[in-house]
Amino acid sequence: MFSKTQPAELGVFGGPPAFDTIRSISNLVRPDVERFLSWSKVFHDAHQYTDHGAVERELEKRLALFHDVEYCVSFAGGFWGLVLAMKCLALTGKTEVVMPSLTYRRLADIVAWAGLVPHFCEVDPVTLAITAETAARCINENTALILGVHPIVNCCDVEGLERLSEETGIPLLFDAVESVYESVNGRKVGSFGQAECFSMQSSKLFNAFEGGYVTTNDSALAARLRDMRHFGLRDDGTVDAIGIDAKQNEIHASMALAALEDVDAQVERNRRRYQTYKRLLAVVPDVRLLTFDESERCGYKNIVIELLDGWPVSRERVLAILHAEHLLTRPYYYPPLHQKRTDYRTIAGNLSTTEQLAQRFLMLPCGHFVDEADVAKIVTLLGFIHTHATEINERFQK
Repeated sequence: MFSKTQPAELGVFGGPPAFDTIRSISNLVRPDVERFLSWSKVFHDAHQYTDHGAVERELEKRLALFHDVEYCVSFAGGFWGLVLAMKCLALTGKTEVVMPSLTYRRLADIVAWAGLVPHFCEVDPVTLAITAETAARCINENTALILGVHPIVNCCDVEGLERLSEETGIPLLFDAVESVYESVNGRKVGSFGQAECFSMQSSKLFNAFEGGYVTTNDSALAARLRDMRHFGLRDDGTVDAIGIDAKQNEIHASMALAALEDVDAQVERNRRRYQTYKRLLAVVPDVRLLTFDESERCGYKNIVIELLDGWPVSRERVLAILHAEHLLTRPYYYPPLHQKRTDYRTIAGNLSTTEQLAQRFLMLPCGHFVDEADVAKIVTLLGFIHTHATEINERFQK
């Protein structure tokens, strides 16, 4: 229970934090240790720890089934899955990748690693995501690829982007890192566009310590990705393509399989947290929860709120207050990528919608180390901030 009764008791003004340990926005789910050890015994007994061993092969098979797709290629990290997919799909002689600016803070770096130029597009103010319309404005004679990035709540304009790709002949790659469990019109994410990329970093729905994978229905693309992740070597030992060492090892694949076996139970736990947030935030003034489209499959992994125009305390001050209470909250994708300094070339036009949206949203604690009692405490704290806004603002000004 949140027990503070006056602003002077807030941690940011010298009071003790409301939480003894930090509650974060990361998932950090640890799968059952016995399942993990059981899969680890498979590679240990086989004396094969990497190079596409039995555990990795089983993981790829199960992930392909999970996404209802023909092929899955795993990687040491989602980063390299994206880089190599871009290298494979980008149109020869073209340089620009159309992508949103309101997205993961390192995504433009990944494009640059692929030797391409990020061309930032606007996002839809409702979905916070790239659409066919916003992407089309950026397409020109130099466009090599469309990067359809799903936001962290719901999915982007999948059907519109697929039509745009078909009409223009520009390949479409989806960054589906935050939509691993989701569906679009009843069809599981994983088989849209030419390929889709996922992460299995420890903060994601599938915790493999580290890892990633690409799904596709294109057999030639899958084969090329397998070669490229293994130094460009083909099965017969010949070098067929430029490559790197981006193989996923067997111990990480073991962790991923244990996580995959727990995913439905994990999603149910996420759903309960989300429903508690939804119920309690309904009575907090000037706050809007980004709701999941429950007519589709939802992973319920992330909690995002919008501070509406009537909210009386700046987002920066809210963040300072929450951090001092041991709540590791973050602004949603701030600053947008086009406002960050880079060592590589980028392209951006007028992104006023992105810039306005980047000031309004906040990610709240969720995941394995946040229970429903914590959620109630967090929401009560938000209500406390609103109620005592005048005194809080005065204290910040002293």
